[in-house]
Amino acid sequence: MKAGRILIVDDNKSALSALTLLLQYEFGEVVCLSNPNLIKGELEKQDFDVALLDMNFSAGLNTGNEGLYWLGEMKKVSPEVEVVMITAYGDVELAVKALKLGAVDFVLKPWDNEKLVATLKSALKLRQSHQKVAQLKNRESFLKGELNKGRQLIAGSAVMRKVMRMVEKVATTDANVLISGENGTGKEVIAQQIHSLSKRKNELLMNVDMGAIPESLFESELFGYHKGAFTDAKEDKVGKFQLADKGTLFLDEIGNVPMHLQSKLLVALESRTVFPLGSHKAVPVDIRLVAATNADLEKMVQEGSFRQDLLYRINTIKIELPPLRERGEDIELLAGHFLRVYQEKYHKPGLRLGSQAIRKLGNYHWPGNVRELQHTLEKAVILAEGQVLMPADFDLQAVNHHPGRELPSLSEMEKDLIINAMDRYEGNLSLIAEKLGITRQTLY
Repeated sequence: MKAGRILIVDDNKSALSALTLLLQYEFGEVVCLSNPNLIKGELEKQDFDVALLDMNFSAGLNTGNEGLYWLGEMKKVSPEVEVVMITAYGDVELAVKALKLGAVDFVLKPWDNEKLVATLKSALKLRQSHQKVAQLKNRESFLKGELNKGRQLIAGSAVMRKVMRMVEKVATTDANVLISGENGTGKEVIAQQIHSLSKRKNELLMNVDMGAIPESLFESELFGYHKGAFTDAKEDKVGKFQLADKGTLFLDEIGNVPMHLQSKLLVALESRTVFPLGSHKAVPVDIRLVAATNADLEKMVQEGSFRQDLLYRINTIKIELPPLRERGEDIELLAGHFLRVYQEKYHKPGLRLGSQAIRKLGNYHWPGNVRELQHTLEKAVILAEGQVLMPADFDLQAVNHHPGRELPSLSEMEKDLIINAMDRYEGNLSLIAEKLGITRQTLY
């Protein structure tokens, strides 16, 4: 099937007939107009790929100004259509004017059939290439949006409100940010918040787990390589730095970078350029750096396992995330959020958290922080048999008090004992009081 929808505008009906005979077998559809006043209506009615537009319509006029006027009108209605001008009174100056106004080519009458067909097919290819570029840009924008979709930040505690105020302040700048905190505290979520509030939010947030990159692939993953740089380099590969260009580069677990590779990372961060393997040409990159770690980098500097100059480079602003046990007010909020998420995922509508279950979650120490809470809620939803989640639905680790750590108070030990009993006897207060050797009133 022939491609391309062509619009021909010429007041010479003999020329229209000849052009129709010539072009009807070369393109998918050919539409002819002898009156330029009909151009707007035709363009609004259907999309055209290419227009062949005469430059003179009034008898006795051969300046080409009419054609230039209608060229402008066509571009107002349909900027995407590729316009080829045709006239019997052409000169270089007129052709230049037409090209400046958006025409892609200029043909003289009488035309050469082969040359005219070739010109229109070139215009069609240009139109198709523009369409592909637009599609790729739309796809790129969609993919960036999908990749940048982060987990929702759920926080109501005073300590997390303080963190968010810091995030809002630094996000609008391009300052390097280091996020520290225990595993599972939500460092990636904070990085996503910084990116989404920044001027780079419409570009890519490139996440790189530094602990997952083998030493042998460090440079090729971060900086890329050219074809033939090493045995298996069968084609060019763009590194993470270049993929993050104009966006945000998030280096997670940066404390895991081996000492002998830290200098290569430092050079790239300081110069904002990378050298792909197999190339001697520096490639500039425009990135905003956010790094994260669960390690004590200052201690690592003292021990000689982390470069002090690299720490200075990544540590312009430091955001410390508290463990979940220090933001107890958020536990119920987070549990409710994860419950809604997994209710929908596993098709279990109507589930709710019982008050005793909420109390149990609030009294747990959460060594795995928010990540552990999330997995705990997912497991509970999957295995739930009733509509109300009870303490017994949550299988939590026992609290281990190691030597050297502060011993729990007597009241804390009593609380843990009562909570465990409530789990075991499924909230039967009379049975719990009997087993603990206390009265039911004492439980209250």
